[in-house]
Amino acid sequence: MVSTSMVPLLEKVRACKVCEPHLPLGAKPILAASSKSRILLIGQAPGRKVHETGIAWNDPSGDNLRNWLGIDKEQFYNPDLVAIVPMGFCYPGSGKSGDLPPRPECAPLWHARLLEKMPDVVLTVLIGRYAQGYYLKDRAYKTLTETVRHYKEYLPQYLPLPHPSPRNRIWQRRNPWFEEEILPELKHRVQRALK
Repeated sequence: MVSTSMVPLLEKVRACKVCEPHLPLGAKPILAASSKSRILLIGQAPGRKVHETGIAWNDPSGDNLRNWLGIDKEQFYNPDLVAIVPMGFCYPGSGKSGDLPPRPECAPLWHARLLEKMPDVVLTVLIGRYAQGYYLKDRAYKTLTETVRHYKEYLPQYLPLPHPSPRNRIWQRRNPWFEEEILPELKHRVQRALK
């Protein structure tokens, strides 16, 4: 159940149409949050399937992400445990090599206001380059791989991850340290945050 103090803000975000002229399928902001959220997931933007269903991470990438986090769907979709606040709240459309970048309007317009209402967040997971660039700023390395490899520099507040898309399996095979070192650390921190 979403805390009542968060409801008016969530309603405003879900009604937002600021970037609708730029969206091929129209505005449909997708996020989940509660004033009790313990873990904050900041990813890119909803894909087409998520736009159609209205359920965040409702795709193979979400299955991978839940596996990485070591939690089930019930925990994942409980906003008192996990907040899902992407860099762009609406499906941005597709480009030559996948979805377009998240719209730049969302994060500056809404993130600070949302985070202010989530005082119990103990771990923020930054999924992909857009989230890492926005939150880590000049502390992010030149490549996502370097940023993820140096994850300890951002703890305990942030933990950077690559996007869990099945397309990134090649990246994972090239970087075995991710599965060997970072995923156990992520699971440990998630379990600690949820206690």
